[in-house]
This record gives sequence, structure tokens and C-alpha cells, in this order.
Amino acid sequence: MTDLAAGLEPGNRFRCTGCGNLTRFDVVATERTRRFRHQELGGPATVEEEQLLSRDVESVLCRWCGTGDAVTVEPAAVVQDDDQGR
Repeated sequence: MTDLAAGLEPGNRFRCTGCGNLTRFDVVATERTRRFRHQELGGPATVEEEQLLSRDVESVLCRWCGTGDAVTVEPAAVVQDDDQGR
């Protein structure tokens, strides 16, 4: 079985081998985080740091064909910048 949580990590992506979808998935996950909240005295709070402590992915469903059985995790494509700053 594929570790579906790996699909949420940088450098990885989901792929539906049933229909070929690479871009649209419904992910149901539970995450436990540690956050540093900065509360302004006269304004809103902001999260300045966040650390993921654990992640449990319950399901990943393809938005195109609706299956979860054919979803796999693969390395994400690397985009090359051919412009070289021009």
C-alpha cells in the first residue's frame, strides 16, 4: 500500500493511474501541529511559525473519476527555468 501522506510532502504529487489526473484530489487528513501565535494588543493574531508534528491521511479520492484505489504517489516534475534571468 502506498503511503498517501507522502503525496502532501514537497517534491511529491498524487497521480490517478485510472484516469491520469495529476491536479485534482480530495484529501481527508488529520494533522497535529505546534504553532507560535503572535497576538497584537490592538489587532488580530497571526501565526508566525508552524511545525507539523503528525499527519494521518485517511483517504485520497480523484476528483475526475472518483476512485481512491488507483491513486499513487510519485516524485513531482521539476520545472526548469530556460529563461536564465533574461
